[in-house]
Amino acid sequence: MPPGKVLQPVLKMKVDELFLCWLSESSTQTMLQDCLQRIKMPGGTETDGGDAGQPGPPLAAAAPVCKPAVFDSRGAPSPAPASTASTALPLGAAASPRTGPPVRGTRRSAGTRVVQTKKEEPLPPATSQSIPTFYFPRGCPKDTVNIDAVITEIEQTFTQFPHERARMEDMGRVAKACGCPLYWKGPLFCSAGGERTGSVSVHKFVAMWRKTLQNCHDDAAKFVHLLMNPGCNYLAQEDFIPFLQDVVNTHPGLAFLKEASEFHSRYITTVIQRIFYTVNRSWSGRITCAELRRSTFLQNVALLEEEADINQLTEYFSYEHFYVIYCKFWELDTDHDLLIDSQDLARHNDHAISTKMIERIFSGAVTRGRKVQKEGKISYADFVWFLISEEDKKTPTSIEYWFRCMDLDGDGALSMFELEYFYEEQCRRLDSMAIEALPFEDCLCQMLDLVKPQNEGKITLHDLKKCKLANVFFDTFFNIEKYLDHEQKEQVSLLRESESEGPELSDWEKYAAEEYDILVAEEAVGEPWEDGYEAELSPVDQKLSSLRSPLAQRPFFEAPSSLGTVELYEYACEDEDLQPS
Repeated sequence: MPPGKVLQPVLKMKVDELFLCWLSESSTQTMLQDCLQRIKMPGGTETDGGDAGQPGPPLAAAAPVCKPAVFDSRGAPSPAPASTASTALPLGAAASPRTGPPVRGTRRSAGTRVVQTKKEEPLPPATSQSIPTFYFPRGCPKDTVNIDAVITEIEQTFTQFPHERARMEDMGRVAKACGCPLYWKGPLFCSAGGERTGSVSVHKFVAMWRKTLQNCHDDAAKFVHLLMNPGCNYLAQEDFIPFLQDVVNTHPGLAFLKEASEFHSRYITTVIQRIFYTVNRSWSGRITCAELRRSTFLQNVALLEEEADINQLTEYFSYEHFYVIYCKFWELDTDHDLLIDSQDLARHNDHAISTKMIERIFSGAVTRGRKVQKEGKISYADFVWFLISEEDKKTPTSIEYWFRCMDLDGDGALSMFELEYFYEEQCRRLDSMAIEALPFEDCLCQMLDLVKPQNEGKITLHDLKKCKLANVFFDTFFNIEKYLDHEQKEQVSLLRESESEGPELSDWEKYAAEEYDILVAEEAVGEPWEDGYEAELSPVDQKLSSLRSPLAQRPFFEAPSSLGTVELYEYACEDEDLQPS
């Protein structure tokens, strides 16, 4: 991807959406019905052809009169009558200089009047009118929903509050009256304007919720409607902040974070990146209703009410996963400017990733924004994507992540030249370790047998997504440690691991669990980090205030209020202040 160019959405999805919208319009269906009726009914073209080519018995006497006008003396068609024939039928009798019975001209005129009369007749209903609407961008309407009954229950709930005004702590009961999961209370409160006044009146809330029920017919559409900015039909990253801030403030599994408010924004940043990593399959930076429906995010939001241990929700909300990601970032961020450069990232996992791949990560192929190209550094948000992709190369997003990095020319396929480009460094590193490297030709044969691409000579993203050992493919070309680990295992055992039945933990969940145990064990035996930051973050040791350092107090971005607005990529300190120490 050229420097300075941000990631673009998948245009085909938008084109399909616009086509379906156009097809569902009543004017479009009316036009299609008219066209279908014209095709099915005998039109003017067939009538004219029958009159000229196969005249009926009444026209037998007039047929010889037409021949001199149609053919010249040589038997070839005459150009003048051809021009006349191409014009409208009423002009043919008036412009004809021929002599003969006037019945011909009268019959043509009458025939023309008949055609015009048919056009003026109302068209019978076409069969296309019976096709039901099949595109519902805001969910399929349900006849079973009684909006008035829901509104009545909400009004009864508001009567329990002073002056019929609900505060944030009252919104749990309001959410239940609306038939929503408990942790929709934050979005409901904000959508009704409660964050500006500290409370929301029954009339304002009822008007907001009635409009939502009338326009949105499933949970995905309702959730997007509650969180999105006015005039949008998608969710940006900052739209999730009020919802997640309420989760941090009220979920029992995060009660220990109340005393460490400076870490709220860091936990929220991690969860937001994980949401977009999993849900935003188009890489557009905007989550649509369709993407939200296809994901498990809303199911996880509903589980927040049932599961008191936040660490059991490993897909998005786990504090232990945040703990591991942030500790890994802090290890690499030696100058603690909250940004890491290519040299910092190269130290991850003891320089396991090749230099060429590190350069590709910093080229802008998988990062959003101009900071990487401008300063040569990535933020914590970018690091979240990197670490999850590095430790679990089997998910669709991680496969797309590394495919973008390896696709040097951006043509949508990995050529043999691109594979050799990355494998050369692997060979040099193996030679430095006194390990004989496999020749590229032999390695290529192994990888082609592994992936089984559809087209000879190139590997596409589709090929890698079908391959159950995509992690082995990627590690072969840019991760020396994992490549050697795979070489020690037989391919059959690797395939057996990938095909194991049952709800097995993902590679990322295994990695996060192992790293968290290691970090807690180091703290338990009295081996804190050099700057004491490990003890500060630990949920085991609650001495947060005494171990808090000035560097740890610097937020990633402006720390939000209880329901504030936060810019994810704007930090409290300006760019010119972020000078490495």
